[in-house]
Amino acid sequence: MRLVGILGLFAALSISSAATAMPDKLSKPDYIAPQDTIPAPQDIAYPGTMTLQVDARDHAQGIFRVTQTIPVEQTENGTGRLTLLYPEWLPGNHAPRGEIEKIAGLEFTANGEKLAWIRDDVDVFAFHLTVPDGVSQITAKFQFVSATTSSHGRIVMAPSMLNLRWHQVSLYPAGYFVRQIPVEATAIYPDGWQAATALRPKSQNGSTVVYEKTDYDTLVDSPVFAGRYFQTHQLTSRVHLNIVADDAKFLKPKKDHLAPHIKLVKEAEALFGSHPYDRYDFLLALTEEMGGIGLEHHRSSENGVDREYFTGWDSGPGRRNLLPHEMTHAWNGKYRRPQGMWTPDFRQPMRDSLLWVYEGQTQFWGYVLGARSGLYSKQDTLDALAAIAAGIDQRVGRNWRPLIDTTLDPVIAARRPKPWTSWQRSEDYYNEGLLIWLEADQIIRRESGGKKSLEDFARTFFGGKNGDWGVVTYEQSDVIAALDKVQPYDWAGFIEERVYQTGTEAPKNGLILGGYRLVYVDKPSAYIMSNDKRRKQLDLSYSIGLIMGTKGTIKSVIWDSPAFKAGLKPGLTISAVNGKAYSDEALKQAIEENRGAKGTIEIFAKNGEAYHNFMVDHSDGLRYPALKKITGEGADQEGGIDRLLRPKTR
Repeated sequence: MRLVGILGLFAALSISSAATAMPDKLSKPDYIAPQDTIPAPQDIAYPGTMTLQVDARDHAQGIFRVTQTIPVEQTENGTGRLTLLYPEWLPGNHAPRGEIEKIAGLEFTANGEKLAWIRDDVDVFAFHLTVPDGVSQITAKFQFVSATTSSHGRIVMAPSMLNLRWHQVSLYPAGYFVRQIPVEATAIYPDGWQAATALRPKSQNGSTVVYEKTDYDTLVDSPVFAGRYFQTHQLTSRVHLNIVADDAKFLKPKKDHLAPHIKLVKEAEALFGSHPYDRYDFLLALTEEMGGIGLEHHRSSENGVDREYFTGWDSGPGRRNLLPHEMTHAWNGKYRRPQGMWTPDFRQPMRDSLLWVYEGQTQFWGYVLGARSGLYSKQDTLDALAAIAAGIDQRVGRNWRPLIDTTLDPVIAARRPKPWTSWQRSEDYYNEGLLIWLEADQIIRRESGGKKSLEDFARTFFGGKNGDWGVVTYEQSDVIAALDKVQPYDWAGFIEERVYQTGTEAPKNGLILGGYRLVYVDKPSAYIMSNDKRRKQLDLSYSIGLIMGTKGTIKSVIWDSPAFKAGLKPGLTISAVNGKAYSDEALKQAIEENRGAKGTIEIFAKNGEAYHNFMVDHSDGLRYPALKKITGEGADQEGGIDRLLRPKTR
């Protein structure tokens, strides 16, 4: 009877399945797969040199005006078809982030005649042209109409500064490795403005700068910061700090401010034992008008920080960890690059599975170098590690989503806001990667009896020839082999567990091995307060599970936290707390007054046009993360983390 029942069930399912299929009497088209008509890149020399002129003077309206000439190869059969590409997959973005929608007024001419063009209907970053016989070059003209408000994207033109990014204002011919395409670029800046870039000027006439001929790959990797209020400071013989600001009053770095930047360069070069650049330019914008940025390049970096980076130096570390992070990328990310993240042009997709090395270890060394250089105090660094560990501990999404999957988030989410970040996860390969590499460092110290550390790995794996700003690729197996050479250990098993498996807690073992444990206290650290001020928020995620934005708006809710269980969600506006009008202080007071009590915290909030009461069950008061030194019998006076943060140079 049971078998008959099962067979009957299968029969019913078959009938049901057949019944839902499209009836034969309906029209059914055949699928014809689209053909890729774009030439694949080849590692051969491009016949001629492109010229690129960018008029960047219209900073009032945010318009870059572009004129570009592109040589055309003559063949026995004439010139024929030419495909030009707009950069799509952008290094450092780890994703297809090219702003093709901002290209306007596109026009091609040859020998004074207008040429017709058609956009590829599969790859919208490609433009096809038929070039008449006898044409040796074509001219392209267009505008890059940059964002004028943050809702349009990142603002790159502001009243007193601009960020010229060559990939936004240029095309390149398909069919060639971009390192094989020569280009000579010219920029016209607003009168009186000064500019900085890793490129070097060939000539200058007033505000028009002609840069030395280079290849298109290097050009894209060499952005410009230009501004009305500009300073440059030589940190070492090879490294300069170039600063633009919204106003001259913010351009006041003192000797004591510049000293840790000088030490940063020395500590970085001492750590890696080499310098993979012939020169290096920090591009630093002190601004609230141009969009924020932190982006690595081989011989430079784009860094956007608060206006008060120097003038508010004593109020907290702010974003002083940004420059150490981006400079570390000269070694990790630019010189040594995951094989899947190196591409011959800007059309081929990147494969981001090793971002936990590329960004995770960079995040680790960024904080270490910040401490060693004095950009961060040791206490600020410990407080940052506490906040990072606690924040990653709240990523309950690790129950279903392993860290390796977050390496695809640049493509999946493109940094768009998420309603439930703690459950969905985000680009956690940064901070969770930091914790993994901290643990690796402490394991090496323990297994080697203190004779070796992750610094030995960094020097052998990322170090190279001085002045070599080429690229050497690697796979995960190379990482494991290099770690094992420094200190034998089951590194494959370690990576499998930490990177590829789900779990319940953040990888905090590195803290324990390093002589500290994560605890919670009732007062926020200076680091947390500085971070809240910069982000214009109130972080209560470690207590009731809320991060508040401005004017009582809930910015974030931690999944499964007391706030979540009460029914609160991001976007609600809190009007009152325990019957009192909302303020940040009123909310903190209500949380603290309920410490040890069995009652609830009453939150009255607006959801659209409706108002609701939410009863939050939390009796542990205000909680903030901190690191506590492990003491007692067998504990080192100076633990592994203490040794890790100690400067290497004088």
